[in-house]
Amino acid sequence: MDDDNQKDDTAKGDDVFDCIVIGGGPGGLQAVVYLGRYNRKALLIDRGGGRTAHAKSIENLLTHASIPGRKIIELGMAQARSFNVRIDRSTVTAVRKQQRFTVTTREAAYHAEYVIVATGIADILPPIENLHQFFSTSYFTCVDCDGYKTRGKKLAVMGDAFESVRIAFAMRRLYTDQVVLVLVSYEPPAGYAEELREEGIGLYQGTPARITGAGRMEAIELVDGTRVPCEMIMANFGFTRNDGFLKDLDLKRAANGSIIVNHVYESSLSGLFVVGPLNTGNDQVAIAMGQGAAAAIDINKRLFDF
Repeated sequence: MDDDNQKDDTAKGDDVFDCIVIGGGPGGLQAVVYLGRYNRKALLIDRGGGRTAHAKSIENLLTHASIPGRKIIELGMAQARSFNVRIDRSTVTAVRKQQRFTVTTREAAYHAEYVIVATGIADILPPIENLHQFFSTSYFTCVDCDGYKTRGKKLAVMGDAFESVRIAFAMRRLYTDQVVLVLVSYEPPAGYAEELREEGIGLYQGTPARITGAGRMEAIELVDGTRVPCEMIMANFGFTRNDGFLKDLDLKRAANGSIIVNHVYESSLSGLFVVGPLNTGNDQVAIAMGQGAAAAIDINKRLFDF
């Protein structure tokens, strides 16, 4: 069995930790590495998976021309263990706070002075035949992460909201002059169809049925039979937040549901920090790592009793 799929039974439910980190992506792992190096009693709870783990090639992280997301997670887990961070491969079901925090999983309840939440978001993937065959190689969901890979390619921007219109303009101006826009159950505001034509962006409206291509993407086929030739897709169908376990906490949120944090990524609930895509900042591996480090540094300072 792979080490990252094993539960570390050194973490006992009656232990009290300095800090519990929920989520083993880049932000959570960076936080526990710092906490471990401070010789703090830290527990990482992670159910596995996550957006970073599914990224086949990350190319905008300093020192790596290209690295699979899964490799980042594997190396991070090993580094955390080297600093005696305890790891529980489980799913958190609730977080509550009285005098200190109680973090409940399906198997145990843990207690801590501080909590860092780093569970991120999950992309909504539409039910398109063959999508998973091309996911993260030619079907992308993040312009900041993968826009550069579309340089000079036949690109289809696809989505169900105005954000996809904005993405189409951005991709046309940044990366490729071969852009078409596929809008699903959405009508662009008045005037935008003409602006798209002026920009040289073809507009299709309909429901995608499948992606075609033998090893290499060739086209999107719509339900009505329309064929949209493309070599790559930049999709935007939104996401869901992996924060249902916070439902018992009264946290201040932005209008879009993101959790509001301060300069050290502490939420409106004292002692609860939120790093990565769940907060109001940008969603990037490098940014999540920096936020995790900042939160851990602040927590370490607070743990001193002088």
